[in-house]
Amino acid sequence: MKKLTIILSGLLLVSTNYVFAKDHSEVALDHAKMATSATTTADVVQHAGAALDHTLTAALAAKSIAKNHLNAGAEELEKAIDQGNLGQLSSAVSHSKSAVEHIAAANDAANAGNSKNSKKNIME
Repeated sequence: MKKLTIILSGLLLVSTNYVFAKDHSEVALDHAKMATSATTTADVVQHAGAALDHTLTAALAAKSIAKNHLNAGAEELEKAIDQGNLGQLSSAVSHSKSAVEHIAAANDAANAGNSKNSKKNIME
């Protein structure tokens, strides 16, 4: 009975970890997209900052290619925030667009990895 409880707890933890990362990366993508359409540097800084927080949280649980893209997206968001604080709107938006590409790629990589795992589990 104790073994079953431990196994079920482990499975719940693993599945929760995936949902946790996925939710944060989707919110990060939404905020990064809002930063790309911002018309003021203050808006870019606000949305890029929120996207950065969620990107870093998602990166904690991500693995492999998705983690690399989330880290690259976080770097672009930091640059967007820096440029926004310097009053450089076009540069801040440009870095935000690069972040969107990386975060979207991370989400695609995570979804592809999870669909492979579910297919593998079905076949077993």
